[in-house]
Amino acid sequence: MGFLDKMSFSRLMDGLAKTRDTVMEKVTRVIKAKRRIDDDLLDEIEEILLLGDVGVATTSTIIDNVRARVKRERYENADELYRLLREEVAALFRSHDIPSDGVTIELPPGATPFVIMVVGVNGVGKTTTIGKLAHNYKTSGKRVIIGAADTFRAAANEQLEIWATRAGVDIIQQKHGADPAAVAYDTLQSALAHAADIVIIDTAGRLHTRKNLMEELSKIKRVMSKLMPEAPHEVLLVLDATTGQNAIQQARHFSETVGVTGLAVTKLDGTAKGGVVIGISSELAIPVKYIGVGERLDDLQVFDHEAFVEALFGDFRTEESVSVEEGQ
Repeated sequence: MGFLDKMSFSRLMDGLAKTRDTVMEKVTRVIKAKRRIDDDLLDEIEEILLLGDVGVATTSTIIDNVRARVKRERYENADELYRLLREEVAALFRSHDIPSDGVTIELPPGATPFVIMVVGVNGVGKTTTIGKLAHNYKTSGKRVIIGAADTFRAAANEQLEIWATRAGVDIIQQKHGADPAAVAYDTLQSALAHAADIVIIDTAGRLHTRKNLMEELSKIKRVMSKLMPEAPHEVLLVLDATTGQNAIQQARHFSETVGVTGLAVTKLDGTAKGGVVIGISSELAIPVKYIGVGERLDDLQVFDHEAFVEALFGDFRTEESVSVEEGQ
């Protein structure tokens, strides 16, 4: 396990329970039903991973790598397959190590304030993610300012204000219908004047395929860069795990327009499609940086890939191995 403490890991285990109890339980059953590794067994596992929203390309990579290892290293016992799968999934995350204290991602030196622009379609949990992210940084001793640049939805500012109050951070907002780029500019200007550490900019979430939304997001980036050339430092795309493969398509659309640098995958506790995290990490050159595993204020976790794999796979033991252990 990586940087998560026992309580955070327990919440991660709970958050991935539906995925583990469906997808991984099916994998466990088919492995236990076989004595030897053969093509039929690997085909069954491939189908299970596809149904678990791991994705076609990622599933093919995993199964192809397992086939190659079985042939090269001469594995025969079906019980060994679970460990091979676990190792291959873990390997997909190796390039995505994130420096963290377990609560927040470490900030690069010199980037003050560190500007995070949060994007995503409506309904993915963007406002909730911003509130929890602000809480995490505030808990770590950082001064945080939120910019309510989603001026399209009348209720957006009210919802964000509630979360800002819960997190105990400042919020900059204007009237409904105001220019979102102007709100972002004012927020960054205030952050510079008051020596804030973190700026989090909310944005509108209308359909990601609409050209006007993407142009609006690009404008927000341009306007902020006038005050701080390197801003935003992070473009964080929020994705809803329950949408499965559609989340990957959203990531592609947003990345093409606004240069997404990190992903936050929400609602893992409400779905059996947690396998989409594996697919997103593998198919896109964008790291998963946060995952949402519950409704509590502190249930947004920095993504710990070692802990994720451990929580996803759980403890696989055949009846034979259990009997041996009990007899010792």
